[in-house]
Amino acid sequence: MLKLSGETLAKEGRGQGINQNVLHSLAKRIKEEVTNEGIQLVIVIGGGNIWRYRDMKGSGIERTVSDYMGMLATIMNAVALQSALRSFGADAHVLSAIDVPQLAEPYIRGKAISHLGKGRIVICAGGTGNPYFTTDSAAALRAAELDCDILLKATTVDGVYDKDPEKYSSAKRYKNITYGEAIGKNLAIMDQAAFSLCREQNLPIRVFRYAEKGSLRKAARGEDIGTLVQG
Repeated sequence: MLKLSGETLAKEGRGQGINQNVLHSLAKRIKEEVTNEGIQLVIVIGGGNIWRYRDMKGSGIERTVSDYMGMLATIMNAVALQSALRSFGADAHVLSAIDVPQLAEPYIRGKAISHLGKGRIVICAGGTGNPYFTTDSAAALRAAELDCDILLKATTVDGVYDKDPEKYSSAKRYKNITYGEAIGKNLAIMDQAAFSLCREQNLPIRVFRYAEKGSLRKAARGEDIGTLVQG
């Protein structure tokens, strides 16, 4: 399971919208570094580059409606990524928790497993289909449902730190950390619901910097990169 933020598709430093060059560069890397290695891949992508509740609290739009708008944003990103992957010869399919038959197949566990068995990339969109749950929680849920070996959390930093490394030069990076430590220290990697589900299902999480060339391959192969959360 590869969890990407919506900002992954935006131009660096801007964080908004979908940048064509960034989108195609990411799709090419996924094809070359993961699927060409014969690794089964499920992707969950956020929608923060288009809409996110916490950034729009002053909009006057109430939480439930705002969350559904965010889910629609994830579908837009997923469909864009699917098209880019297909342009590089990867067989990718979007399965959505929200019914949009013109754009995506409905998320059905058996259908997703069937696609994976045929060597296809599965992109899960629409979050969990419910408000109040982040796409981190959706990634943890789908990873558990689809018996994924690991949840790969792609970020802009090279692992989990005890404090924000962009603000504090003294920040310490963890090479390994337990779920309990991550939750107890309230480390800003994933939300508490996602962490709790991963701990219950004994699903390891690897947090790594995706921008570095070859990092997707290393993470997918289980190489020592970033921070491993387990145990």
